Amino acid sequence: MNNIRLIFVFLFLCITCGSFAQSAHVKGVILDNENHPAVGVNITSSGNATQTDNNGFFEIKVPSNKKVSLIFTHISLKMMSLTVSLKPNEVFVFNPVMSNSEEQMGEVFVSSRNKKRVQGITTVDAATIKKIPGANAGIENILKTLPGVNSNNELSTQYAVRGGNYDENLVYVNEIEVYRPFLIRSGQQEGLSFTNTDLVQNVDFSAGGFQAKFGDKLSSVLDITYRKPTQFGASLEASLLGGSVAVDAVSKNKKWSAVTGVRYRNNSLLVNSQDTQTNYTPTFADIQTNINYDISKKWQVSFLGNISQNKYLYQPLTRETKFGTIDQPMALAVYYEGKERDKYDTYFGALKTTYKVSSSFTLKFIGSLFHTIEQEHFDILAQYRLGNVGEDKTTQVDFTRGIGSQLSHARNDLDALIANAEIKGFKEWKNDSQLEFGLKYTRESIRDRIVEWEMIDSAGFSLNPPIVALPQNNQPYQPYTGPLLPYQDVRATNYNTINRFSGYAQYNKKADLGSNQVWYNVGARFQSWNVSGAAVEGKNQIVFSPRAQFAIKPDWDMDMVFRLSGGLYHQPPFYRELRDLDGVVNPNVKAQESVHIVLSNDYNFKMWNRPFKWVTELYYKSLSDVNVYSIDNVRIRYVANNNATAYAQGLDFRLNGEFVPGTESWISFGYLKTEENYENKGFIARPTDQRLKFAMLFQDYMPNIPSVKLYLNVVYNTGLPGGAPAYSDPYLYQNRLNDYRRADVGFAKVFVDSSTKTAKANWLKNFKELSVGLEIFNLFNNQNAITNTWVRDVYSKNQYAIPNYMTSRVFNVKINARL
Repeated sequence: MNNIRLIFVFLFLCITCGSFAQSAHVKGVILDNENHPAVGVNITSSGNATQTDNNGFFEIKVPSNKKVSLIFTHISLKMMSLTVSLKPNEVFVFNPVMSNSEEQMGEVFVSSRNKKRVQGITTVDAATIKKIPGANAGIENILKTLPGVNSNNELSTQYAVRGGNYDENLVYVNEIEVYRPFLIRSGQQEGLSFTNTDLVQNVDFSAGGFQAKFGDKLSSVLDITYRKPTQFGASLEASLLGGSVAVDAVSKNKKWSAVTGVRYRNNSLLVNSQDTQTNYTPTFADIQTNINYDISKKWQVSFLGNISQNKYLYQPLTRETKFGTIDQPMALAVYYEGKERDKYDTYFGALKTTYKVSSSFTLKFIGSLFHTIEQEHFDILAQYRLGNVGEDKTTQVDFTRGIGSQLSHARNDLDALIANAEIKGFKEWKNDSQLEFGLKYTRESIRDRIVEWEMIDSAGFSLNPPIVALPQNNQPYQPYTGPLLPYQDVRATNYNTINRFSGYAQYNKKADLGSNQVWYNVGARFQSWNVSGAAVEGKNQIVFSPRAQFAIKPDWDMDMVFRLSGGLYHQPPFYRELRDLDGVVNPNVKAQESVHIVLSNDYNFKMWNRPFKWVTELYYKSLSDVNVYSIDNVRIRYVANNNATAYAQGLDFRLNGEFVPGTESWISFGYLKTEENYENKGFIARPTDQRLKFAMLFQDYMPNIPSVKLYLNVVYNTGLPGGAPAYSDPYLYQNRLNDYRRADVGFAKVFVDSSTKTAKANWLKNFKELSVGLEIFNLFNNQNAITNTWVRDVYSKNQYAIPNYMTSRVFNVKINARL
């Protein structure tokens, strides 16, 4: 009860006191050969002792910064021992099986998480990522449950962080920046994320206030490390949505090692649950490898390569959507002709070499090449009927209020080649201080052709574009003599080259301030760039970005860290940010600038005698030279003139810990307000103004049958701006979409894992992991809309917003195996 009171004291008053101990903890759940909790197991270490409870759970305190042996004994089970070396306040999870044969575990070295804690970095367990269900399962699926991270599209791997957009997030794999395709406009076209979950070892995420060593973006950093295998292994995943295979390989002399993964995905199961009936033939596939070679103890070389081919073949047939109110239900019936053929081929290769000049000085050289070839071709004619629903309340249109058609055409092609060359250094001194620095050259070569138009008519009369001053088309009541123009028409051909030079330097220090511990980091980045092309020549631009972090761990009873971070952040424009609404490149678009401040509190405590963490972050961003944009599904279109200012402010909370012994779960809550002022017209909500966000990730198992697992992923987001017609003036239309509500649940029967691998069944003995699961996406069958389709009633002159719903409830079966 006292612990609960202390939580509320922290939440509302943020006042604590005490001291921290130089110790670590080992905890876990112990099972016997029958997969039952092993009750009454004695665990002893360095004079400390404990026993497992009725659930097989234990936790014991051990000294830090030295090797410690733990002895596990039971009256009917064989003794087992474990040797660990842990850092202060580290928590090592150990879930063994005590069998009839004595086992001697090897030494375990756990890297300190204190460094990431004071930097404001959230670490996500790689094993958890693979378990949590989601329509687009993977790292991004987990990120969307963290505070400050928002997405209203389960078919997309893109996400917005604290008021930023999808283009404002950095993604690194093995310290190498990775890129997304350019032309994708719909979440269902995305296919596969670059990151292959089967190859991942560490996942670190920062939602703001990150250090100078990370690149020039405004919102977040996702830093992923692929594992370096030490022995042969293989894994397999298969489901109704596709499958993947991954292989770990190591040479006999241990100098060579590689992890390779092949993935295939087909979203037909999800897309067929939407309102639009289609002939849909997608093919999303890739192969990815990370090869390591140890030339010597001082010199290592690695290669990261990826080839991806995403084909999106889409032929819509019909659509029936019911909307309106209970008193006046309405329906839209659409009949389609035509098809869409999209293709996104990407090729990525990176060579990284690490040379240890001395025990305290390391140099890294990184070179990478990214090539994407994309096409977006479609001709789709949609003919619709809008009207009242019949007395049987089905979606059949009974009384027609309006008819019309829409013809959409596109022949968009893009070829982009991005080359990077980088040198990085790391110097460490014995007084707990480090210096990091780097220099990087990037060359971006873009060839882009846009031919995209749309014709709309209502009751046989063409609708003129809303952004062009033309005589009013008021047929059939008045004759129209003006020109007939496409409702939308974008045509451009761009050949551009962008050369960039960037660099950073930062200094890290850990020290004592009286009886308190402090950490601080100061650094700065710069970037110089120039845009040129066949018809444009931009001026050379330079930005300078100082950044700093300060953290203190007071000498209090409770384990708390206070952190202040921020600085000046710039985002020099990428190609998509240079292109305006007409497809024309403005070579002199300036870098968007943000003054970012984050104040946070990180509190480790115990509840129910188990470890928990409560993190609170208060942030504010003041943005200038803002490049305003609109979002349609996942496509972003920029104005490209830097004529706006903006701000973002909010408060994030996250409580995570062992709600169920031996498993990690968390609850997130976020409040955000972000507004922009375009050409001094006044502040209005930005397209990413996600006011409230709640998410929960929960893991559980049956106490009497611990091999039966449950995984729950719940997200609630309030509605985003974006419910207005396309090309409308946002100052006249500030409509919002409905709230986004989604729950995905997974059930798994685990036959073999790290705690049950001693099973004696012949068909299981060769597996390290084996499970079969059932997943239910959108458990409560909520109707979530990503955009609205606007249909005009020619007689009443009303426009009706017909929601474009996302996926409904879908069942999936999945098998996971690892050798």
